[in-house]
Amino acid sequence: MTNQELQRKANELRVDILRMIYKAKTGHIGGDNSIIDMITALYFKHMNISPKQWEEKDPNRDRFVLSKGHAVEALYAALGDRGFFDKEEMIETFSQFGSPYIGHANNHVAGIDLNSGSLGHGLSLAVGMALAGKKDGRDYKVYCVMGDGEVAEGSVWEGAMAAGHYKLNNLIGIVDRNRQQISGTTEEVMTQDSQEERWAAFGWHVISIDGNDMDAVDAALTAAKEVKDRPVAIIANTVKGKGISFMENVASWHHGVPKEEQYEQAMAELQALLAD
Repeated sequence: MTNQELQRKANELRVDILRMIYKAKTGHIGGDNSIIDMITALYFKHMNISPKQWEEKDPNRDRFVLSKGHAVEALYAALGDRGFFDKEEMIETFSQFGSPYIGHANNHVAGIDLNSGSLGHGLSLAVGMALAGKKDGRDYKVYCVMGDGEVAEGSVWEGAMAAGHYKLNNLIGIVDRNRQQISGTTEEVMTQDSQEERWAAFGWHVISIDGNDMDAVDAALTAAKEVKDRPVAIIANTVKGKGISFMENVASWHHGVPKEEQYEQAMAELQALLAD
């Protein structure tokens, strides 16, 4: 897919995210919309993964860990669109009683390697996957998406230290740097600039980009695969709620459900993006 096609796909998935959250009356739409451009580029271009590989348990397929598991709506939207499961069924049943499509990443769903949602644990699990790949002589990549609020957790930095120590060049960490979390801005809650300096200090190769610019996302993911001597950290500077004007950079949309009038406005804005 071209970058223009990838951007259109990301905006289509924003529509799916809005639909599922509005119907379920629950979800984390702000963080979904900030990271969906990155997830789209991964699942529709850069990752070596397909429904067939998943079904056949291909040991050489790439792995993906959504450490910020509450942004699972973005992952479900991408997996459903790729054909891992019935997308419309997922949208209709998301977060409903008895549905496997729960509000955090669930490894009973096709395409999802492990449960996540207890923040701070995903990177260490991804380090384990990457180490296993090295020991087994596999050439797969492990991608781990973290929230910038999440990286205040100490276990993240234990994982970062181990990855640097073992020079895991098959591990790519992605920080969704939208600077907003449930209780305010990240800098108010726990100061963390500069992310770039912090990851570099742990022995990672760092790439800092506009995470909502598909050209920049594509270039970063391409460059990350070429790094041969260490893990890669992509600092994706994003906008929380990207694509919906009244949600952008507003902390309360970390976990918010639009009312009918807001839903109609949000849908109109996303449809206008698709019309461009």
